[in-house]
Amino acid sequence: MTNERKVIAWSGPMGLAIGLILIFMASYIFINAVGSGRPGMLFVAIPLVFLAILTLTGLFTVQPNQAVVLVLFGTYVGTVRDAGWWWTNPFNLKKRISLRVRSLNGHMIKVNDKAGNPVEIAAVVVWRVRDTAEATFDVEDYEAFVSVQSETAVRHLASQYPYDAEDHEGLSLRGSTDKVSETLREELQARLRQAGVDVIEARLSHLAYAAEIAGAMLQRQQAAAIIAARQRIVDGAVGMVEMALARLKNNNVIELDDDRKAAMVSNLLVVLCGERAATPVLNAGTLTP
Repeated sequence: MTNERKVIAWSGPMGLAIGLILIFMASYIFINAVGSGRPGMLFVAIPLVFLAILTLTGLFTVQPNQAVVLVLFGTYVGTVRDAGWWWTNPFNLKKRISLRVRSLNGHMIKVNDKAGNPVEIAAVVVWRVRDTAEATFDVEDYEAFVSVQSETAVRHLASQYPYDAEDHEGLSLRGSTDKVSETLREELQARLRQAGVDVIEARLSHLAYAAEIAGAMLQRQQAAAIIAARQRIVDGAVGMVEMALARLKNNNVIELDDDRKAAMVSNLLVVLCGERAATPVLNAGTLTP
């Protein structure tokens, strides 16, 4: 593993001044050689021209949130992170790396969740380069490495959680967004640490059942919602019946035997749990001749 080390390059104006001085010296020697008729002096002027050109190739600029990795004949020299105009050894190979925050919008992939249901899932990863040496020398292509590892992490994440928790208390991809996103970020950070990359944020951008089971799962969700609603209605109705019987008894409104209590409970439950409004039948008494 190669660790980044910071180097301070020489000032760009100084490198430019050296190059211009060499060009001026070469021009002066060339003019004197032509004017004095001594062509041998050209063998001094020509190398100076090449040396001046070589010196000027050592000039480079560094923009804000950018770094330049310097490599001399296969040996890592260091990294220049300070923005400005600089000059370095002309033989140094200069590789630019952006330190800006980047966003990777992952492709939608199909994978089975923990329950074995096929789901379509995608994630957005916000990342940036932390160590330029590791990003340059420890992986072949750090941008492609981020893309591949992000897809691998998303596939592994989907296999750890079900799409939806049946008890509404366990962790799930749909119901535990924050927890799932944090788990994804931690796993990505562990995978990308060797590439000198920091993962700032990772969140699911798309989550849905696969097309072949989407209809069946929709019916299942609707049935679960209906059952939950009915359960709440029954719980409320039973509580209201208990309250009605208790108040009738405590207030001495009417004395009911077991048969009348059973009939009253049955009627109240029918009224409270029915989907339609009750239609009462009033007993006005009987006509006697």
